[in-house]
Amino acid sequence: MRRSSACSSGRGVPGGGVSREVWEETGINVEVDQLTGVYKNTSRGIVAKVFRCKPSGGTERASDESTAVEWLTPEQITERMSEVYAIRLLDALDEAGPHVRSHDGKHLLPAR
Repeated sequence: MRRSSACSSGRGVPGGGVSREVWEETGINVEVDQLTGVYKNTSRGIVAKVFRCKPSGGTERASDESTAVEWLTPEQITERMSEVYAIRLLDALDEAGPHVRSHDGKHLLPAR
């Protein structure tokens, strides 16, 4: 999903009440599978939780909070998104989570 400037800049992962938010922002109904990561923006004091979801219906569409909705391969995720957002989706695709990562808003920080 590409977020609109009214919501935030760039691309992101929907937050809040997961199923409701995904539907509102993308038109896709989902079933929440599991927590796949916790991502801490140390410069802004923001913590984001990311959940793996399975589509269960609906039709992709943009909204007031998104300008585009697309299905991407892992390679496309890496090419099109900044590392602090791409890692969230890549982590959701692997089975090794949940992951806990920190970033400064632009770059991942080394694990402590």
